[in-house]
Amino acid sequence: MTALKLEIKQLLIDALNLEDLTLADIGDDTPLFDTDGIGLDSIDALEIGIALRKKYQLQIETTDSRMREHFRSVSTLADWVTSQLNASPES
Repeated sequence: MTALKLEIKQLLIDALNLEDLTLADIGDDTPLFDTDGIGLDSIDALEIGIALRKKYQLQIETTDSRMREHFRSVSTLADWVTSQLNASPES
C-alpha cells in the first residue's frame, strides 16, 4: 500500500502542478481540501479524478455521495483505488 500512496502523492503533484510540494510534504492522512491541510479546491478534485481515471482506468461516479470522503486524504484515496482495482473484473 505504501507504494500506491507514493504514486498518488506524485500524481497529485504532477496533475495539480504543485511544484512547491515534495512527496514528504504530503502526509498520508493530511486533509487534501481543508485550509489546515493542503488546501485544494473543487477544480483540483476534478483534476485528481481525471488523473486517477487515466492512470488506473477507474470509473468515478460523481453521484456517489461517498466521493468526498474517498478524496479526503492520500490514505483514503489509496484505500478507494485499491477497492476499485480489486472490484474490477479482469478483461
